Amino acid sequence: MRRPRGFTLIEVLVALAVFGVLSVLAYMSLAQTLANADMLTERMDRLQSIQRTISFLSSELLQTAPRPVRVELGEAPVPALQSSFASDFALQITHGGWPNGAGTPRSTMQRTAYRVEDGELVRYHWNVLDRTVNNTPIGTIMLDDVDSLTFRFLQNDGEWTDQWPPLVAQGNPPLRALPRAVEILLVLPDEGEVNRVVEVSP
Repeated sequence: MRRPRGFTLIEVLVALAVFGVLSVLAYMSLAQTLANADMLTERMDRLQSIQRTISFLSSELLQTAPRPVRVELGEAPVPALQSSFASDFALQITHGGWPNGAGTPRSTMQRTAYRVEDGELVRYHWNVLDRTVNNTPIGTIMLDDVDSLTFRFLQNDGEWTDQWPPLVAQGNPPLRALPRAVEILLVLPDEGEVNRVVEVSP
């Protein structure tokens, strides 16, 4: 009778080498799959943040109210919608649609403002319309990694302007005047230019 023959040392080493190579390939494939999944998740989170920011801006512009506000120390009223290169904010706006689920005695209109600070787009809001020095704004970071946020405004004559109220009206600005539409231009280093034109309610 023939004795059973086992594996030789060379066969065992070859089998281990093949198994090692297959294990490394499988690990690399799994690592690449996980990395792609992480990149896709980050990409989706980024796009959702951008979409949420544009949605906030669009919603507030759609609900713009022709209500000027009084600022600190009894200075002259500020227009219902204000955007200029000399202002502290890229945009200040009075808008409706502020939910009041608790039923507290306050307006359903809200004053909000936007500006870019250290690469972050920050949204500010005040709890009152006509504020004093004691009414500090509450800031919320809407989006990070932002280059700039600018606006253009469509006038009644069909011309666009980079400031509101228009420069020709800066001497005696119409406090309740609103543009026909607003173009939002958001510049991001990873996505380039994102723009949206929003019609303003008359």
